[in-house]
Amino acid sequence: MTKVTTSVGEKFTEDWMPIKNIMNGMIQIDGGYYVTGVKIAPKNIFIMDAGVQQNTIENIRNMYNSIDYEFWLIVADRPVDIGVYLSTLQIAYNNATSAVTRKLIMEDINKANMFMSQEYNVVDTEYYILFKEKKMEIIQKRIHTLISQLASCGLQSTQTSNTDLRIIIDNFLNGGTQTGFGTVMP
Repeated sequence: MTKVTTSVGEKFTEDWMPIKNIMNGMIQIDGGYYVTGVKIAPKNIFIMDAGVQQNTIENIRNMYNSIDYEFWLIVADRPVDIGVYLSTLQIAYNNATSAVTRKLIMEDINKANMFMSQEYNVVDTEYYILFKEKKMEIIQKRIHTLISQLASCGLQSTQTSNTDLRIIIDNFLNGGTQTGFGTVMP
């Protein structure tokens, strides 16, 4: 049996990062702090009438101004995975009895395949509000308050998940280049 040894002074590339662990939708960092927050579902306000647009923007402005602690607004792009959608289309194509229906579904399949190509590089933009805190009671109160305030602005949000936080860190460390977690590369 081979014994793995490490030297005491061994350094790694990301040693400068204060991350200890990612758990329960929070990043545990040095000093007993946790970084967490909410993920905001995107909403296209430009398809709304001008009055609704202005009200939404004003509500978001008021929400931001009511936050009395340090926070980070993060915008992250991640590649869109439309494999499940393509599988569903393929099943629908196989089950279709009409030639017209099959033709329409095949057009959708071709368009989806086109979007998967490197030429288009289709991404899903995600929005986050993150903050740092030590006390769990304060963390839960802030998350609840943010979700409520965003709902009053007409925006859907949820607490960040471990996957969300890993994607944010991966984007930061790799300049947006996709990394396959848990995959073995040939």
